[in-house]
Amino acid sequence: MEEIREVIEGKAALLQEGDAKAILSHYAPGYVEFSLAPPLRQPVDGQTPAALDAWMAGFEAPPRREVTQLEITADGDVAFATSLDRLTAVPRGSTEGFTLWFRVTLGLRRVDGRWLVTHEHESVPFEMDGSFRASTGLTPTG
Repeated sequence: MEEIREVIEGKAALLQEGDAKAILSHYAPGYVEFSLAPPLRQPVDGQTPAALDAWMAGFEAPPRREVTQLEITADGDVAFATSLDRLTAVPRGSTEGFTLWFRVTLGLRRVDGRWLVTHEHESVPFEMDGSFRASTGLTPTG
């Protein structure tokens, strides 16, 4: 499971370096992605870093991602992991940054001896009071 932890935490560290190509090297071809941004399912274009590079260009510096409360379950060549992640960044043109906590579920598969992400799902809860506002102000408890 240490190999899987290294993949997950390594992806987060590479984000702070702004290295889209290296981040994508941890993903299997044809991976499924449900990210925080629309649409409901992200199109996957053969691991071309252009979309990730464009997203990172929207910030003054590459965002910082911290993986917390990571739990991994593995059996054979398949694994899944859950975590609560914190993204901290300053949007381009802004003087103030933000911090956002969100939920992450990853599916991984060992391919040719390497653990690769095959499925990634990120989400934030939303208010059930009829406003349907994203609950972006939440922080982990306990």
